[in-house]
Amino acid sequence: MIRVSEEAKERISALLREEGRELSSSFVRVGVKSGGCSGLSYDLKFDGATQEDDRVFEDNDVRICVDKKSLLYLAGTTLEYSGGLNGKGFVFHNPNAQRTCGCGESFSL
Repeated sequence: MIRVSEEAKERISALLREEGRELSSSFVRVGVKSGGCSGLSYDLKFDGATQEDDRVFEDNDVRICVDKKSLLYLAGTTLEYSGGLNGKGFVFHNPNAQRTCGCGESFSL
């Protein structure tokens, strides 16, 4: 399961509205791909259709879609949004990550 903080929910809702979408009919696709300074990087995008090997979760009224392979790396992760002076963006708090890079966009196990 992946959790969604209140700040992330608010930002996701705002971004969906900008695209003319609704939170209730869309979901956030979260995945892991090879790359980044630590070996694996997070992939985050909006989607409206699921694939055969997807798992769909809902937390804080946000539907999250994750493929089975990525779920192994992301179980227990919390998606947050930071809008501070040091940078803006979505942040993954992943309890499975042994090491993360300085920007927080990649990790290793």
